[in-house]
Formats: sequence, C-alpha cells, structure tokens
Amino acid sequence: MYVTQDRALTAPAHDTAAVVAELRDRAEITDALYRFGLGQDLKDKDLFASAFAVDAELDFRPAAARWGAEPPLMSGRDTIVTTILAMFTGRVDTTHQVTNPRITVDGDTARLTALVEAQHLLTADPTTHALLKNPYDVDLVRDGDRWVIRRLRIDNSWYTGAPASIFG
Repeated sequence: MYVTQDRALTAPAHDTAAVVAELRDRAEITDALYRFGLGQDLKDKDLFASAFAVDAELDFRPAAARWGAEPPLMSGRDTIVTTILAMFTGRVDTTHQVTNPRITVDGDTARLTALVEAQHLLTADPTTHALLKNPYDVDLVRDGDRWVIRRLRIDNSWYTGAPASIFG
C-alpha cells in the first residue's frame, strides 16, 4: 500500500530545472491532501472541492468496515463534497493531521500515500468522539498548475472512541 522508494526525488541533482519542477509537483500533490483535510475542518466547500477532480472517487469503506459500517463508494466531486460536508457541518468538529507523505510522479499522474490522524467530536457532546489513524492511498492527476485527487482510498490502522456515533 505504501510508496516505498528509497529516495524522495528522481530528478538528477545537477538538473536544476528538473529538480525545481519535481519539487513544485510534490508540493502541489501534498497540498491536494492538505486541502482535503483543511476543507473538512473549516467546513469550507470551495477549499474542500478544490482537492478533487470532477470524476473523483472516495472510498471510506475499508476504514468503516473496522467498526462494522458499510458506507457507499462516493463518486464525483459534487457527491463527495455534498455528502461529507452535510454529514459534518453543524454536527461534528474535525481536525486532520497528515504525516509520512510519500509520492511517485509519472507524467501527469501521481500516487501519494500518507498517514492521517483524524479527530472527530460531536459538537453537541464533545465527550463523544473518534480518533482515527488512517493510511491513505491517493491517485492524483495534474490540473493545470495544481494537482487534484482522482481516487482516495482510506483504510484504518486503529481507532479510539465511538466512530459509529460520528459516522452513523
């Protein structure tokens, strides 16, 4: 599941232009995942939507299976944004922390793996919460000068609290 290359950059060190281009791509690729997390945390529809390709797919089923839930596969940026924000806005406060991003780039496509720790608290009762440690597997595509998520698969390594109370 994880990107396990033995180095971060593939551009030759002596090729400054190639190194700069690769660093820009890697920053934009990671930023797509940051937009995904922060867009949820702020309930910012535009920021959250900016993380996804129009034909994006979000698969939370592997994570939810850990606590017995069976959510649908979400397809299409509008469906993803509407579904996630409707589930959380006014009901759940979230924070997302991204660590260990690893990236491979192949032309106009890329793959990112990362660990994301996601804290969810019921707004009406903050003692009801779920803390999730989730491995993310992300396929991205270039969209002009930025990168967007085409496919996001979220698994779960461990959790504490009551995710069924948060996610239904």
